[in-house]
Amino acid sequence: MPRIGLLSDTHGHLDDRILHHLQDCDEIWHAGDIGNEETAKTLEDLKPFRAVWGNIDGGKLRIWYRENELFVIDGIKIWLTHIGGYPGRYNPKIRSLIYEKKPDLFICGHSHIVKIMRDKKTPNLLHINPGAAGKTGIHKIRTMVKFDITEGAIKDLKVIELGKRA
Repeated sequence: MPRIGLLSDTHGHLDDRILHHLQDCDEIWHAGDIGNEETAKTLEDLKPFRAVWGNIDGGKLRIWYRENELFVIDGIKIWLTHIGGYPGRYNPKIRSLIYEKKPDLFICGHSHIVKIMRDKKTPNLLHINPGAAGKTGIHKIRTMVKFDITEGAIKDLKVIELGKRA
């Protein structure tokens, strides 16, 4: 039963609140716009770390991580990307692949807006955007998400508010 700490759009910012909420996690996942190599290394040193690069990530981050990650944990097929869109408005670049690959959990970032919803066209697909944990962007409140994967299901899903952006 892994507990996942899910971040996006840190833009190079980590603080004690983020690190505190990751302490009881088994893995950390990052849906892009990590921001810099130091942020990635800090998270990698803390827990097992899965990430994709985002549109602001360059250099080594694009070498270390991929644009999309598909993987399976406890029977749940997971797709992690940065610019993914939302059910009914997926990024055209990957829309057909979502329906072809049929992930159970689709995670993206980019919008800085926390959103958790089911895709009505694909009833098994849960969409999660954890919002933005960093201090740069349009969001007013910094957020992250935590959840457990237990017996092939997402359980104890929580949105965590980390405080104001500024």
